[in-house]
Amino acid sequence: MTTKLAIAAIGVILLIPAIIATAVQAAVSTILGSASPPPSQTALTDILSDYLTLYRQAATVCPGLEWSTLAAIGKIETNHGRSSLPGVHNGENAAGAGGPMQFLQATFDAVVSRHQLPPGGANPPSRYNPHDAIYAAAYYLCDNGARNHRNLYQAIFAYNHAEWYVHKVLNQAKTYAVAQPCGTAAPSAAARMAIAYACAQFGQRYVWGGNGTELTKLPNSHTKVTGGFDCSGLTKAAYAAAGIQIPRTAQTQYNAGPRIPPGKPILPGDLVFFGTSPNTVTHVGIAISNSDMINAPHQGAVVRIERIWRSNLLGATRPAATRAS
Repeated sequence: MTTKLAIAAIGVILLIPAIIATAVQAAVSTILGSASPPPSQTALTDILSDYLTLYRQAATVCPGLEWSTLAAIGKIETNHGRSSLPGVHNGENAAGAGGPMQFLQATFDAVVSRHQLPPGGANPPSRYNPHDAIYAAAYYLCDNGARNHRNLYQAIFAYNHAEWYVHKVLNQAKTYAVAQPCGTAAPSAAARMAIAYACAQFGQRYVWGGNGTELTKLPNSHTKVTGGFDCSGLTKAAYAAAGIQIPRTAQTQYNAGPRIPPGKPILPGDLVFFGTSPNTVTHVGIAISNSDMINAPHQGAVVRIERIWRSNLLGATRPAATRAS
């Protein structure tokens, strides 16, 4: 009886890291609005990384509003602030609209008078500031029917009184939120859990030394989302979510193994390493097939799917092999 109790206790202890990781990820998912699918490859390619972060953060102020709807409006109005037409960066267009989300000044002022925008924008708030404009758009949609999916069509119609506009926004949003195939063929439960975590980070910014998203409570009851991942921070966090602890840096992860023998296929969940020699490992990604990986590639980029870099591939390891499925 004592032995059985001891074994049960050990089982509970082993489950604790996975439970904690799941709880943390659930909190992050709530803040980032990632109950909707993560950004599609189209979104990652088309949306500036700072704008993508803002869309995902701002959507959380309105329960039920998906970030992809905000992003679709930003695309249609000004191509995420890239447009050089009058009224985008200063002045107004012929209809009197201005800024990346094309607000009338009176409408923007009304939104700001009803809602305190989170810190991070202009002081006073400006419709030309991307932070302020995107948060104001989220509040405006929420006030007009987007809350809890009550009437999204009505909310978008309030933004621009045209049925063609509503359909264009909804169709654009679908292209941004289409989930990508992401490791469904992984050979073990641990590999599937690690890949699922990594997939949920699509669109997160690359941050040197970054260990993941951090949530900071602000005095006005808003939550600020900061942080990001570097390459090995992402792979460590992914396997921690599967209950497997691996070292922090690419070199130490490579050294930890277990190594996959040369010539053997790379499977979903394997870590793939890059560098100039086994003692000079400079980068790591998590494979989702023999040819593709989830990667936090470099400064200025975001977590995304890329082809495995065969030119400087040193080898691969299989951390999931340390845990029975």
